[in-house]
Amino acid sequence: MNTPNRKRRLLWQIPFLLLLIIGTIYIIKQQQDTPYQHDSGTVFGTTYSIIYQSNDNLNKEIMAALNEVDQSMSTFNKGSVISKINRNEQVQPDKMFADVFQLAEKISNETNGAFDVTVAPLVNAWGFGFKSGVRPTPHAIDSIKQFIGYKKVSYVDGRIKKKDPRLMLDFSAIAKGYGSDVVASLLKRKGIENFMVEIGGEIVTRGISEKRLPWKVGVTKPSDDSLNVNQEIQTILNVTNKAMATSGNYRKFYYKNGKKYAHTIDPMTGYPVQHNILSSTVLASNCAEADAYATAFMVLGLEKAQKVLDQHPELMAYFIYSDKDGKNAVWFSSSLKDKIQK
Repeated sequence: MNTPNRKRRLLWQIPFLLLLIIGTIYIIKQQQDTPYQHDSGTVFGTTYSIIYQSNDNLNKEIMAALNEVDQSMSTFNKGSVISKINRNEQVQPDKMFADVFQLAEKISNETNGAFDVTVAPLVNAWGFGFKSGVRPTPHAIDSIKQFIGYKKVSYVDGRIKKKDPRLMLDFSAIAKGYGSDVVASLLKRKGIENFMVEIGGEIVTRGISEKRLPWKVGVTKPSDDSLNVNQEIQTILNVTNKAMATSGNYRKFYYKNGKKYAHTIDPMTGYPVQHNILSSTVLASNCAEADAYATAFMVLGLEKAQKVLDQHPELMAYFIYSDKDGKNAVWFSSSLKDKIQK
């Protein structure tokens, strides 16, 4: 190509390059000028906090989505689908309920029953015992175990089938995570690129925070602080474009032979676990899975949890546990290393 033609071509391209630069600057400025909305309140018997970048406040739509989840699977709501099923009323579960039940069933199978949405009566029986120091009798535990077990309930032809009418479902270890996923999906449909959804400590993030930085979340250090005054952070994780859930009643320990254990009931035995995990944090692509696996790992203990993680490289975990000397120690997935900020 001769020199005059090359010059003419360059001159022809300059306006397009200028338009591209101006357009890019305009989009960046718009993003910077768009405010972040802050919504908070209570739902599912816990608190929620939702931060998202949008010119419009979407609180009404967010609450409508959360109310759908509540109406499906909240045991605090006497008119919910799960409450009706627990009362053995004839009701056809909605799609949300079916999706959560089937996901719970899948994770129960993959963790050999460590995750079990029928375990609530055992947890309740031990709940008072931990406070009073009077443990349930072996007879009482055996009686409850007769109608405990995820294999004693199924979803068939659009209905829930129980093998024992006394069996009760409780989605509390997966519903908060699912609710966070539902809100995140709503925000994505609205074209929102930057948000953090948190319900009862279960989190979904996307994009960047108001500070124009990746979303970061602290994992609280376990302590004997039953009044929840001490909020010392164990570590800070970069959770951008991920879901994160933490399980662990690590402010309520019980002691045996000088060692510390979290108040976690093993659905298989009916007794408190004697594994060493005090806090289980899981990062996954969706929060319902992170929520359920975090609970399961508390039951499984460190070694069995690591084996499950070997089978699921898509999951990342951060465990705080009590070592052989009774001191707090940390184990985390190698894939999580780059996300640890502190």
